[in-house]
Amino acid sequence: MFEIPAVLVLGWLTDRAAGDPVRCHPVAGFGRLAGGLEARVWRPCRWAGTVYAGALVGAAGAVTALAWRLTGGRPLGRLALGSAVVWTALGGRSLERAALDLAATLERGDLPAARALLPTLAGRDPTALGATELCRAGIESVAENTADAVTGPLLWGALAGPGGVAVYRAANTLDAMVGHRSERYERFGWAAARLDDLLTWPAARLAAGLAVLLAPVAEGDPVRAWTVLRRDGSLHPSPNAGRLEAAFAGALGVGLGGVNVYGSRVEARPRMGADAGREPVPEDLRRAVRLSRATGWASCAVCAALAFALAKVRRKSVALSTKSSSPWRATAGRRA
Repeated sequence: MFEIPAVLVLGWLTDRAAGDPVRCHPVAGFGRLAGGLEARVWRPCRWAGTVYAGALVGAAGAVTALAWRLTGGRPLGRLALGSAVVWTALGGRSLERAALDLAATLERGDLPAARALLPTLAGRDPTALGATELCRAGIESVAENTADAVTGPLLWGALAGPGGVAVYRAANTLDAMVGHRSERYERFGWAAARLDDLLTWPAARLAAGLAVLLAPVAEGDPVRAWTVLRRDGSLHPSPNAGRLEAAFAGALGVGLGGVNVYGSRVEARPRMGADAGREPVPEDLRRAVRLSRATGWASCAVCAALAFALAKVRRKSVALSTKSSSPWRATAGRRA
């Protein structure tokens, strides 16, 4: 009954202590495998992308679930395996480090160095971005990735164990690789993008709700955060990122959204924030990190409690099923 909660907590604490694995990161290995397979199966159509995403995500989940099953009866082995899967799927500590490095560089006024750091947080073109736009990009990335790299793995671990964590991280990785809008991936990446949207949907709402409640951690107003979340959360083209960005914009009292450049593609996104909000500064990026960190701790507590409750329900169901079937077994034995 305590297996999954213990795995979630230990995986979370390992990420807090160490961040991402420095070498032999399983997600990086999965990315290389996915890239190699894409080079062989890419077609400008949805069916090819659907088979590609389904095969990779399914394989990741199946291999992890099988390994988890094979460690049955070995509690320490299960704890080590499960917590390692959770740890490698999380990215909260590394996200915070990248954001704080960007904030420190902006505070020094070193724009070239700040632009060089932005790709560790966001995929947009930093070439022409000033300090305000770099701060906005950093805050938006911290907000969105609070669901993607923190709450999502924990929630799917609570719901479906280590296999669920692997499925979620695989889908999220494929979305980052092929799920963006471009001429090459408009159709091929459709399935990966939709699958990631579906799996992140509950995590984004949970993370946004926790960010609203925890707004005071970042000297924010929960009422304002809730108001902006409800009013602006659906304006974003992503059904999930918009919820987090709106919650953070309201909590921090800043304006997010605007024109983003991704290579040759330009996106004009609606502004989010109470009365459009003021322009963000480096200190707001630090506040966003504090809010994301607090949301992560709360997510760990909520998801561990959820895992414990689900395990309790399953144990009761098994006990009731065994109890209700025992008279039939006794009758069958007497007849024999």
